[in-house]
Amino acid sequence: MTTNRIFFLAGILLFSQSISAQEVRNNSVVSLFNGKNLDGWYQIANDQGTEKNLFTVEKGMVRTYASQKAGSQQSFGALITNQEYENYELNLEYKWGEKKFKPRENDVRDAGVLFHIFGEEIIWPGGIECQIQEGDTGDLWIVKARASTKIDPYRRNFDPKGIFQTIGNSPKEFNKSPRSFCWEQPGWNKVRILVKGDFAQFFINDKLVNEAIDMKRWDENKKEWVSLTKGKILLQAEGSEIFYRNITIQSLN
Repeated sequence: MTTNRIFFLAGILLFSQSISAQEVRNNSVVSLFNGKNLDGWYQIANDQGTEKNLFTVEKGMVRTYASQKAGSQQSFGALITNQEYENYELNLEYKWGEKKFKPRENDVRDAGVLFHIFGEEIIWPGGIECQIQEGDTGDLWIVKARASTKIDPYRRNFDPKGIFQTIGNSPKEFNKSPRSFCWEQPGWNKVRILVKGDFAQFFINDKLVNEAIDMKRWDENKKEWVSLTKGKILLQAEGSEIFYRNITIQSLN
C-alpha cells in the first residue's frame, strides 16, 4: 500500500470519528447500534465455552447466544464500544430470551451494562455496572473500583434520602449495592443511565433506582484512588439469552 493511500484512509477514519464525536458534543442523540451490524463495537469472551462471538444482529436487535443450544456450556461475553464516552445520557431497551446456559442454567437470567471501564479487558474489567438481572435490574455493581451511594439504614437498599455510604476498599473487589425496588416488567424494559463526571444515576422504566457518587479507580503509579469520569461502554452476555435495542447516547455537556 502506498504512503498516499495510507494517509488517505487514515484521514477518512479520523473524519468519520470526528463526525460521531461532534454529534455527541452538539447534544444530538446518537445511535450506538445501527440495527444492521456491530460496527463501532467489538467482542471479548472468557474460556468457559468454545464460541467467542456471542453477540449477533437480528431484526434490528442485538441478540446473545442466538445459535447456541439451551443448557449447553457457554462463555460469558462482552460487547464493547470502540470509543470512550463521558458526560452523557445512555438509553437502551432489553428483554429476556428463553434460553439459559451452563454454568448458570439454573440461576436467574443475568446481564448488565458496564460503563467507564478501565484496566485489562477481561471478563470482567474494572468499571461501574448497572445490573440487568431478573428481579434485580438496577443494582449497582462496583467492579474493581470505588463509589458511594445513599442507603436506607433499615432495608439496606438505595434511598435518595438515605445514609451516604462508600463501597470498595480494594482494586480487586466486586461490590454490590441494591436498587430501590424492582421496576422490571415482562417484555421490553427501558434502562437510562445519566453520567455526569464521577456521578451516575440509574433509571429503570423511568424510575430512579440507584446512584453512584464519587466514582474512582485505583492508580497504581500514584498509589491512590483517582476520579473515574470516562471510559468505554460494555454490554454483558452472562449465560442467558437477552435482546438489546434502541441503544443511544446524548451528551450532557
